[in-house]
Amino acid sequence: MLHTFHIPVLGLGYSIDTPLKVARYGISSVISIVDDELIERMRAFHSEKAGLKFVSIPKSEEDYRAKRIKTYLNFLKDLITAQFEKLKQQKFNKGSDICRYFELLPESSNLKQGYDLMLDYPEGESKNAFQNRLREAMKPGSIDVNIMSKVDKMNYIDNEFTGEANTDALAALRGFAESELTSSLILSAGMNPKLYSYMENFTDFLPDENGFIKKKIILKVSDFRSALIQAKFLAKKGLWVSEFRIESGLNCGGHAFATEGYLLGPILEEFKTKKAAMQAELFEMFRAALQQKNISVDLAPRQRVSVQGGIGTADENDFLLKYYGVDATGWGSPFLLVPEATNVDAETLAKLADAQDDDFYLSAVSPLGIQFNNFRNSSIEKQRLERIEKGRPGSPCTKKYLCNNTEFTEQAICTASRVYQRLKIESLKSAGLSDEEFTAQFNSVTEKICLCEGLCSSAYIKYNISKPKENKAVAICPGPNLAYFSDVYSLDEMVGHIYGKLDLLAGVDRPHFFIKELNLYIDYLQKELQQHLQHFSEKKKKQLGVFKNQLSEGIGYYKNLFTDFAEQASEQLKELAISKSKLDKIIVD
Repeated sequence: MLHTFHIPVLGLGYSIDTPLKVARYGISSVISIVDDELIERMRAFHSEKAGLKFVSIPKSEEDYRAKRIKTYLNFLKDLITAQFEKLKQQKFNKGSDICRYFELLPESSNLKQGYDLMLDYPEGESKNAFQNRLREAMKPGSIDVNIMSKVDKMNYIDNEFTGEANTDALAALRGFAESELTSSLILSAGMNPKLYSYMENFTDFLPDENGFIKKKIILKVSDFRSALIQAKFLAKKGLWVSEFRIESGLNCGGHAFATEGYLLGPILEEFKTKKAAMQAELFEMFRAALQQKNISVDLAPRQRVSVQGGIGTADENDFLLKYYGVDATGWGSPFLLVPEATNVDAETLAKLADAQDDDFYLSAVSPLGIQFNNFRNSSIEKQRLERIEKGRPGSPCTKKYLCNNTEFTEQAICTASRVYQRLKIESLKSAGLSDEEFTAQFNSVTEKICLCEGLCSSAYIKYNISKPKENKAVAICPGPNLAYFSDVYSLDEMVGHIYGKLDLLAGVDRPHFFIKELNLYIDYLQKELQQHLQHFSEKKKKQLGVFKNQLSEGIGYYKNLFTDFAEQASEQLKELAISKSKLDKIIVD
């Protein structure tokens, strides 16, 4: 990789075509392949924009979901290849895209240094030869894809189950596996054994005779233990994890998977000290499994480690690369303020740029029952409250990707749907609850929002392709770190900020991202305690006690780290002391 950062998946629609915008500059990004309807509409839009014929893939066609995904990914590949080849042929004139390609690179890049040398060459054959060598070294960014492994709805036709191979996650995987891409699949939201086993059926996930793996596997993980468990499962099937993408449990965008009190710094330290031993252990399993498939490998494939979640400054970015030796960092939420890279409608973009710290919060709005980083000023939140006021809480459920509840129905329905919320509220009314208990339960039920439509609306609005009766309420899920960015930026500005060429946060009062995450975990612990005050079992007491102890150990780790390495140790130690005092006041008994 020429760049040392990537743009992670951002909701559904926000990064659905980000590769078309940044890959020509060598920047890798991730798209979600959950929503095949969104994918089909994006292919239609960009086909028209490029003057290409669009042939739809109807839902009546066999295996339509996998075919839509495969066709869109091949479409992106073709467009980006054409973009990149056109860019490479440009002259090195000031302001050209080929110059922009090199100027976006970090100063530490050999290619950037070569470009700077080339500029000083006198005109002539030597300069032309130098420029051609630079062209040969250029590479586009990767078109990587994400599957939330637990989003794996079973599908039915005329009440008949269509089979395990046609569940949402497996069909999405098949679409990627059968595409022409040479890129990576990022698996998130924990292990799905059925999905993981299915990958074994596709040769692109296995090494060829030269040891090359066309489609690499990346695991998004929040701790070392879960990473090792998942990687072992895959290695025993001859599947290699090419990258562990470590994400902060709470200081991230989208769904949040809180650890048991393990903080990002200690987690990175564990990866740093154990990754070589882990790679050796995994390789033995991997090689043995491949032997059963008559595939021979002599050397372990490369295994990268990257980290994302809450990184906000070039100093933090550099520290992660140098001290922990990670191969790359992920910058997600800040790119929501970069219209060149992501799809945020004008109204939501203005609200994000003006937002304050308390506008971003950890919520229970997701129908998956997983904590979700939410934006208080989103239009879908306003719509949710209006529907409750009108006595019609919940959303029409059209896409059904998050149907996982069978409390009232034989086939699963979504907890954000109007049908479920009506049935649940009726059951609460007959449950003999006190007014206080009913209100609490009612608020919990009606808090859920439709993410399937809400996370696509912004892209449809931005491209002016919303259907007449389509819900235009926007859901968006930035991480808390976005509160510190208060403008709309160009791609050059954001990339320059990441690499320390300029500082978009100059003068902004912002805690170190390790301390920000620590405080989010302390707040999370307090909330957990409050929720279990009336029913505080011994099991829960023990769990939260362990949680608090892990946070205490993390504070000790950071105290030593900041003392030894931080340039502004006194300020960070002061912030750390405040956090420790807050944690010490929490009593778990």
